[in-house]
Amino acid sequence: MRIEFTKMHGLGNDFIVLESPSAATRITPAQWRALADRHRGVGFDQALVIEPPRRDGTEAYYRIFNADGQEVEQCGNGARCIAELLRLTGRSRAGQVQMDSPGGLITAHVPGGGVVAVDMGLPNFAPRAAHFLPQGQEGALFTLEVGGERVTFGVVSMGNPHAVIRVPDVDSAPVARLGPLLERHPAFQQRVNVGFMQVVDPRHIRLRVFERGVGETQACGTGACGAVAVGRRAGLLEEEVRVSLPGGDLTVRWPGEGKPLWLQGPAEVSFRGQVDV
Repeated sequence: MRIEFTKMHGLGNDFIVLESPSAATRITPAQWRALADRHRGVGFDQALVIEPPRRDGTEAYYRIFNADGQEVEQCGNGARCIAELLRLTGRSRAGQVQMDSPGGLITAHVPGGGVVAVDMGLPNFAPRAAHFLPQGQEGALFTLEVGGERVTFGVVSMGNPHAVIRVPDVDSAPVARLGPLLERHPAFQQRVNVGFMQVVDPRHIRLRVFERGVGETQACGTGACGAVAVGRRAGLLEEEVRVSLPGGDLTVRWPGEGKPLWLQGPAEVSFRGQVDV
């Protein structure tokens, strides 16, 4: 089976975007993993499948498959890339795109120039929203025994689950060691994305994210949102925050409880191609 795709990225967080949903439904988890292989396949962090709208007033419905072949609920940088592709192909309305996904409705502002802002909705701090069985609660934080040490973190759902650990320096943070251990900790019933956040000042954080089913990525949109939400809830951050990731900077704006959170950054097309599956 031959499929056509568009390769896109947001700060190096890269995707293949498919607009053939009938073909995508025939792709198995093993085939997604083969396509994600950076040496023998196309290579990507996530595959995004654009489907026809399922609700009135939306331009598209999209699905997300991680590099391990598992379908997940949401992807912030992926949503921005899809919105930019819809703009480039003439499917946006006056610089705005309304999309639907397993994680809920997404509104995107696509003014052009490769910069896209998306309304990621309300951060949900309820442990059940992140499929988390809390242990050792400390106010808005939780602790778990991970790899022989006690790790303290915040939990939030941005349509997908995130655990955010505050660290003094992201460069020396134990991402490769603690990331996979916390991702698969049995307290997280559907695994979790793990963010390591360094607060530079109230308007700037540095962040590395070990993504569920992928590993550490160059950037993670929902990870940036989750980190700012946790940091702001703890009183560490202001309303608008620059999030510096290995691949570059995103901007997250969250006025606070009961208000939607916005994610802004670049979305680019790398190339278009075909591949036999």
